[in-house]
Amino acid sequence: MRAFFNFLVICCFSSVITTEPVVLVHGGAGNIKDADVPSALYGVKLAARAGYEALKCGGSVMDAVQEAVRSMEINPQFNSGYGSVLTWEGKVEMDAAIMSGIDLNAGCVSVVRDIYHPVDLARRVMEKTRHKFLSGEGAMLFAEEENFQILQEGALVTNKSLQALEDYKNSLNAAAQKLCSTDLNPECLKNSISSPVLETLLNEYGSPGTVGAVAIDEFGNLAAATSTGGLTGKMPGRVGDSPLLGAGTYADNEVGAISATGHGETIMRYNVASRILASIRYENMTAKEAASQVLNDMTQRFGQTAGVISIDKNGNLGIDFTSTRMSWAYQRGDELHYGVDKDEDNVDIVGEPRLSTLDLCV
Repeated sequence: MRAFFNFLVICCFSSVITTEPVVLVHGGAGNIKDADVPSALYGVKLAARAGYEALKCGGSVMDAVQEAVRSMEINPQFNSGYGSVLTWEGKVEMDAAIMSGIDLNAGCVSVVRDIYHPVDLARRVMEKTRHKFLSGEGAMLFAEEENFQILQEGALVTNKSLQALEDYKNSLNAAAQKLCSTDLNPECLKNSISSPVLETLLNEYGSPGTVGAVAIDEFGNLAAATSTGGLTGKMPGRVGDSPLLGAGTYADNEVGAISATGHGETIMRYNVASRILASIRYENMTAKEAASQVLNDMTQRFGQTAGVISIDKNGNLGIDFTSTRMSWAYQRGDELHYGVDKDEDNVDIVGEPRLSTLDLCV
């Protein structure tokens, strides 16, 4: 009798569990220097493990993507949280979003200052307010109300980001003056800022390390989160694609989950996440096929690059980028996959989560 009961339990349980849990992360797409590759790979591997452990130790997919992103927000290797690039004035202004595929609930923040974890604030917006997006002063007032640790101004500024801003400004001035020859007419210098020659400087200076995570649990629930410091030398108040639902972040249990990285102004114009999910849903493409098509079309049309991580509703992964490199990693079972170059897929066997279920993944 007991054997028959156990058989029924196994059958019923198996009918519910349809997907093997996966947590997939990226550490940004761009010109990642050879010297930065080891630390970038270490960071994304650690983040994938943190998210996977949160999921396997009793957390939700929302907990998984949040923990993965939090891991990278305190890593100065990445352009998010501590390590964010700087505005023209040398300030840190950050954007983040988190979204649940179960009910399409989401929280987004932009122009956030002086906190370690913008993704935490985004989730708090989702759970504690009647809004989906808070920005600037309003976001910071809400952070204070929610007892977030507000750091001293400049606490998130790193030597790396300061050097990147200085190098960017110096190169910008040199290139502008070269375009104007010996005529340093202010109007000429102003007009030359929009030159394609100067646009390429953004690919050389500053971290390409916008971070993101997508996850699916055993019941097919999906979530996505993205966090970024933006562009080196950006204007104060600039908002990129990362906190914009349908551009840099999206999750829907009926289709898939997406986190994008790259040239934000182009990603938002092309609505990258929405296009990829539409291709999966209406053209029966895999996550990888859809990501590849949309990113290649975007790059051909605008001349800018990007990268994407995605999981479709069946648990199939899409990892693609038109930039030179993108750091990524995912854990499925005891396998930890990672890479940074095109068609690279390294595998480590990492075993079961290190945390006990009693820790509740905190």
